[in-house]
Amino acid sequence: MEKATPTPTNSNKKKFNYDDELKILHTELVHMQEWVKNQGLKVVILFEGRDASGKGGTIKRFTEPLNPRICKVVALGVPTEKEKSQWYFQRYVQYLPAAGEIVLFDRSWYNRAGVEKVMGFCTDDEYDEFLRSCPEFERMLVRSGIIVLKYWFSVSDEEQERRFKNRISNPLKRWKFSPMDLQSRSRWLEYSKAKDQMFAHTDTKQVPWFVVNSENKKKARLNCISHMLSKIPYEQMDIKPIELPPLPDGKAYVRPPMNYQTFVPEKF
Repeated sequence: MEKATPTPTNSNKKKFNYDDELKILHTELVHMQEWVKNQGLKVVILFEGRDASGKGGTIKRFTEPLNPRICKVVALGVPTEKEKSQWYFQRYVQYLPAAGEIVLFDRSWYNRAGVEKVMGFCTDDEYDEFLRSCPEFERMLVRSGIIVLKYWFSVSDEEQERRFKNRISNPLKRWKFSPMDLQSRSRWLEYSKAKDQMFAHTDTKQVPWFVVNSENKKKARLNCISHMLSKIPYEQMDIKPIELPPLPDGKAYVRPPMNYQTFVPEKF
């Protein structure tokens, strides 16, 4: 396991403007995307952590400037009966990237080491097999040429509670709160133990875990994106100027009368 990086003290933390820093990172993300596309790289990024730890917000800011045909988000629901009968990793393999693609997993195969273990959705044998086979599975991905990055978003119980209360009281965020979130609160200790066990088995030299301090969401987003850019070998691409061609002569075209079409009412 890698030695933890010391947390900066308040004295050496620089002041920053969130929007300005995000704009800089977005520019670099576009360069990285073009490099991945042109070099035929394959990138997988896993986002894990407690509920309300900031994974979704980071993914949203990550994908905001990127081409959805190149950078894809996978957020799977409850497995079907057929999927439950398959090899555990089979459900996720179909979403792995082809050359020139980036895939972000909003929760991943680590469901088995977290929610499935804590909530009893898998057997002890299935759980033990996952801990044995997961490192080998990820090493196999790396050997096949896939860049695999794993991020764990760490948040305190006090901050999680504050965010849960905000979700409950805010109609625009109420959909984010589920009965499973209630279970995660009441089983905080069990989830902590499961996370420690998961790290002990899957924090490998080839595919290590990177922990994101997400007490402050905006800082977590910037830190995670910046770190990810440092882990993917890319070069800034030359952006060639584009000149718009002139419109053709429109005299040969007569637009149909506007009352032939149904327009959206202009309320604004």
